[in-house]
Parts: sequence; structure tokens; C-alpha cells
Amino acid sequence: MPPPDAVVIGAGPNGLVAANLLADAGWQVLVLEAQDEPGGAVRSDRGVHPDFVHDTFSAFYPLAAASPVLGALHLERYGLRWRHAPAVVAHPLADERCAVLGRDVRRTADSLEGFAPGDGASWERLHRLWLRTGDDLVNCLFTPFPPVLPGLRLAGRTGPDLLRLARTMLLPARRFGDENFAGEGGRLLIAGNALHADLGPESALGGGFGWLMCMLGQVHGFPVPAGGAGMLTRALADRFRDRGGELRCGHAVTRVVVRSGRAVAVRTDDGTDVRARHAVLADIPAPVLYRRLVGEEHLPARVRADLARFQWDYATVKIDWALARPIPWTGGGARDAGTVHVAEGVDALTRFAGELAMDQVPQVPFTVLGQMTTADPSRSPAGTESAWGYTHVPQHIRADAGPDGIEGRWDEREKEAIADRVEAGVERLAPGFRAAVLARRVLAPPDLERRNPALIGGAVNQGTTNLHQQLVFRPLPGTGRPRTPIRGLYLASATAHPGGGVHGAPGANAARAALGAHLRFRRRH
Repeated sequence: MPPPDAVVIGAGPNGLVAANLLADAGWQVLVLEAQDEPGGAVRSDRGVHPDFVHDTFSAFYPLAAASPVLGALHLERYGLRWRHAPAVVAHPLADERCAVLGRDVRRTADSLEGFAPGDGASWERLHRLWLRTGDDLVNCLFTPFPPVLPGLRLAGRTGPDLLRLARTMLLPARRFGDENFAGEGGRLLIAGNALHADLGPESALGGGFGWLMCMLGQVHGFPVPAGGAGMLTRALADRFRDRGGELRCGHAVTRVVVRSGRAVAVRTDDGTDVRARHAVLADIPAPVLYRRLVGEEHLPARVRADLARFQWDYATVKIDWALARPIPWTGGGARDAGTVHVAEGVDALTRFAGELAMDQVPQVPFTVLGQMTTADPSRSPAGTESAWGYTHVPQHIRADAGPDGIEGRWDEREKEAIADRVEAGVERLAPGFRAAVLARRVLAPPDLERRNPALIGGAVNQGTTNLHQQLVFRPLPGTGRPRTPIRGLYLASATAHPGGGVHGAPGANAARAALGAHLRFRRRH
């Protein structure tokens, strides 16, 4: 049997997107996945309660809904169906006020107007700016750096205001909120969405990222796949197989075989070498690829030095709940939101981010909470709720800002302690929440990494989102493109530009780079 044209390491969404695009171009493609099932961080199960579907890692997908990469794959033909909660995001407060991001811009504006007169009009102004520039901004984000064509289109649309837009995108979330809103509601939506990554209220890019996430939610919602996150993976895998691709699960790659500076094969954990005629694409974190699979002896000295400075994002703790009834939020606007932010104001978000920056386990966690049955009624029996919440903790813990002495062992005592802190925050805003819990699962950073080895230390974004590791600095200072120091080897994971989130851009960029290199080779020979 002839060797495949390309071997893709890893069947996460980026790996499957890359494999699909290569197969579309007529290549024979083999995907090797270490786990027993594909999906990476896009999977679901019934491990909490047999009647409840829970997404094991990621759960809502505004970037997928907006992604031109995934849209072009027409995954609806392979069974993917998106579902939406009545409201997108809510941020309730203890005084029963609640900032609500709805898919109708008037609903959002009316919610923010309740915090301060004029804030509704400010939101509508930001929405109009997005309608004028958003498509080009998204295309700039999803294409290799520099994004020449979408950048030119964006410049044409904004003219002399381009630098003002660039400044807006670089603002910290707190400053963005101060410049645009008199009340707390709009500031909370921006800062809370920035913290979906590791961008605290005072971090550069936080305002731009928070605005981008809010506007994606305003236009596309935060949709979820009907039946669970695994249905997105199933659609990608079925499409790939339909085009003649081969997916092998339970086959871990332990080495990229390099000869004369070129990747020529991969070695699996049973000692088998699988040759790749044209390219190897790696949907795994860059430090793992370079240090474990390639070997530092094949890397230039500058790359080895840059690897030592690579920064992971914060670790994640995720709690899944099977609830006997919906969460009884006192801020009524939260009851029909698919995503709820739990934090008592922007200052609380700053304290949370500050404790993380000092390598302390936060005393009062900021929690991103998902109400999945509210978004997709198939997730649990009628009248119940399949819910989850995640919060961040340091990669390396120096102290616990709370009373429990969490040190990072992540034994059962520490897992219960951090979960209790998260639940206490929800209980303050929804008295009776704890009484509704039928079953609970706590996934600490080591649990997440065991379930998906790409989540090093529980880092779900595969590297910080902060400015010093974005664009031409991601994953290492260079071109912002998927090529590696090894010819024929391409980085297709979220450590590559543009980074984390389920949108398929790193995989697509790697596939297009491999196809382009092969075309240039054929022209020369």
C-alpha cells in the first residue's frame, strides 16, 4: 500500500480541518490520534449522570459560527445542527441587576441602558462599527500573518480611522469600558468576555478581544451543537472519511522522523514508521512537537532559546453538574442565557486576575458557567439542567489566597475545595442552586491533561493570549505562519496563529501552506 501524501498528528478540530482541506485537494491523508476517539477538546459524554450530556472541555462556539473556514466545509450536510439559548451571555449582580447580551441588539442596548442612560446608544454605536469592519477583522484573524487582502479591505472601509480602530483593539478591557460606558453593565460584558482567554481587565488586547467576543455573540450567538460538542467532531470526521481519508485512533505518535532537515515520516508508539510523501502536519502544542517529537538536536539555537520563553495560559478547573431544575438566578435575565459570568463587578475581575498573576489560587473565582439544556433541550430531561462552570488557577501555585491551603496537588480535597468556592459564587446569585445538584464532576488541570494531552497543565488555549505571544510572536518570534524549522513539517495546532478557540484557522493555514509548498516544488521540478 503506498504511503499517504500527508500524515496529520492529532484529531482535534484543527487536525481534522487540515485533513479535510488536504483531502479536498486530492491528497491521500492519514490522521493518527493517540486517544481512543477523535475530537481533542471538542467531545461530550454522559459521565456525570446517564441522563445528562456534558461537554468534556469546550462547549459554546461563537468563533466556529463566524469562521469562514468551518463555514466552507458545509458540516450541516454531515449532521451538524446549531442550537441557541434565548439569550447569549448574562452577567448578574447581587443587587439583582443583570447585564444581558442578546442576539437582538435592542435587547442588549435596553439591558445596558438600565445601568446608565446613554449606554444603550454606546452599545449600538459599537455594533455599527462591527457591522462595518467585523467581517474584515475576522478574516484578518483567521488568515496567515500578515493578512494582506483582508487588511487592505479593512483599510479601505475605515480610511483615516484605521489607527483609531487599531488603538481600540489594543485597549485593556477596563479602559475600553471606561471610554464607552458610564455604567457597570457594558464594562462587565467586555471584561468578562476578555477573561474567556487569560486577558485580565488591565491587559492590552483585552478590550479588543472582549469586544470581538461580544460582537460575535451579538451577530452569531454562542451556539452549541445539538446533542453535544462531540457532534461537531463527528461531522468533521465523517466528512473527512467521505473524501477517502483514514483516521486511526489509539495510535500515539512518539517521533517525527527527520532526515537531512526534512520530516519524512512519523513513528508510532508500537515502533512503526509511517512515511509521508509530501508533508507532516502536527495538531499538537509547539513545545511538545519540538522537544518530544522532533528533538532539540534538529532545531536552530534561536528556536531552542525561544522555547524556553514560551508562556502557557492559566490552568483551568472545570465542574460539571447534573441539576434537578434550572438555576434559580435572582437576576432574572440570567435564566435564559446560555452562558453566565459569575463575578461581582469589574473590580472583582481585577482582583481575580491579580491573584492569578501572583501565582495565587483566587479566593473568589471568576466563573464562566454554561446552561446547556437552556441552549439545547436534548442535553437532559425536561425540567432539568445540564450545566458546567470553569475557572482559572495558576500553572504553578505559590500560595492560596483563600482559606483552604490549595497547593496544586489536585487531590480530592483540593478539587472539592475549589469546586466549593465556585459553587458558593453561584449560590450567592442563585440561592437554592446547591440543593438542585444531583451529581457533580470536578476536572482539575491534571484530569484535563489526562483526557487530552494537548492541554498541558490544563492550559486550554495552548499558550497565553497576551500581546507578546500573538501575531508574529505566536508561538515563537517569527512570521506568524505555520511553517517550522523542519522542511515538510507544519504546525496545525492552537499554538500557531491565530491561537485558541474552535475555528479551524490553524489547521486550515497549515494545510494551505503544505499545498502551496508542494505546488512550488512541482513547478521547480
